Amino acid sequence: MDDTKRWPLRRIINVSLMALAVFLLAALVVGGLALSRLANARTTVVQRIDPALQQSLLLESALVDQETGVRGYALGADEDVLNPYIIGVTAQNTAAARLHGLLGDLPDAETQLTRVAERAGEWREAYAQPTIAEIARTRQPAPSTSVEQGKEYFDRVRDALDGLQERLDSARVNATNTLDGAATTVNVVLLGIAAVFALIIAALAVGLRRAAIRPISRLAEEVRVVARGDFEHPVEPSGPREVRELGADVNVMRQRILQELSALKVAHTELDRRSTDLERSNSELEQFAYVASHDLQEPLRKVASFCQLLERRYKRQLDERADQYIAFAVDGAKRMQILINDLLAFSRVGRIVRDPVLVSCDAVLEQALANLSYSIEQTGADIDADPLPRVSAEVPLLTTVFQNLVGNALKFHGEQPPKVRVTVRRDGDFWEFAVADNGIGIDDDYAERIFVIFQRLHNKADYPGTGIGLAMCRKIVEYHGGRIWLDTSVESGSRFCFTLPVLDEDKETDG
Repeated sequence: MDDTKRWPLRRIINVSLMALAVFLLAALVVGGLALSRLANARTTVVQRIDPALQQSLLLESALVDQETGVRGYALGADEDVLNPYIIGVTAQNTAAARLHGLLGDLPDAETQLTRVAERAGEWREAYAQPTIAEIARTRQPAPSTSVEQGKEYFDRVRDALDGLQERLDSARVNATNTLDGAATTVNVVLLGIAAVFALIIAALAVGLRRAAIRPISRLAEEVRVVARGDFEHPVEPSGPREVRELGADVNVMRQRILQELSALKVAHTELDRRSTDLERSNSELEQFAYVASHDLQEPLRKVASFCQLLERRYKRQLDERADQYIAFAVDGAKRMQILINDLLAFSRVGRIVRDPVLVSCDAVLEQALANLSYSIEQTGADIDADPLPRVSAEVPLLTTVFQNLVGNALKFHGEQPPKVRVTVRRDGDFWEFAVADNGIGIDDDYAERIFVIFQRLHNKADYPGTGIGLAMCRKIVEYHGGRIWLDTSVESGSRFCFTLPVLDEDKETDG
């Protein structure tokens, strides 16, 4: 089939969802009508018929109380016995008023209620009120013929009450039948909706599986074949338009991968060649380092030695300028030796690999301070340190870090004797060390520049050094998996921070 005639997956899904939405809308309408009918029938039974039956019983009870009170008063002429009659009249009026409000949809019952009221009125006018008046006047019980006459009047009231009750019972039966029918209709509608919904879902599932899921699964299997490395395997697209377009895109991607693989093979060949050249260059660099550490040092030592001999032998025998030149030559040779040694140490970091060991940073700091003992004594420095943790590191390299940072604090001090504070805190999986001093400080603009090799912020005549110390510290700290930076938030002096990983056993203990 032509791809232009195939339905896209979007249209298939939209049509399926539209059909489902139409069904749900129809189900809502039909179900709503059925539920509305059920609710109306229930309202009729619960809120109209049943309360009307209850009020009719109250009406009957009120009328019976009236008849009982009048009959007892007629037989005994006792006014206390007449109380049920008085109360019954009020109860009758209340029940009748409520019944009138409930029987609006039942004209037959309304007519029968009117008949009850009329006959009750006839009974009161023809018998009850005259009898009460006569007994009140004579203070004597009524004759038996009068009582029998009153009974005949009240039997007509009873007949009307029975008629009202029959009307209400009939109405309740009809309303209950309507309620049962509405409930049955709701059940049938719900079962029908559920059945049709299940059929629609099944049809949609089968249709989507055939139209979309199977082609996508087939495409996914062919893509997995390509992903396993068989880039020569062609992908055969099928199914909806989007799936076929995706298959075509995968084929284009597969062809590009083949082209990239071809180019990558060429690149690997070139990389192998360059790796060989790099290995040779590293070997030559190691040879150069050996020459620099031995052969270059010897001429420098001779230059420095003979310049010192010249200085001792001819000092004050030549003019002042000659003495100055000799001093320059001696100083330059010494600084050249120091620079070569520092460069060699810098190049060895990470190249000459030693196994790291568990070491106490307290012991490392103690060794660094021992190496700086002369400077500490000369400057009168006050050095304070927190208890430091154990870490995994190469001892000589970590000693160099502490020695350089503390040494810088001793070198760049102000007018006051140096005060150096070494602290540490836990920051997640790292120990964060800090070396703070009260020295001349460093401008924030140079926070990154100071870690670049040969970058100096001061004249060599003012502060000696090669400009390699902080660069070496950064290289050592990063080699151990941490980082180092200048804390720019301090207001006076300088504060260097660096991190080292926490030991795995300490992590487990904390966990």
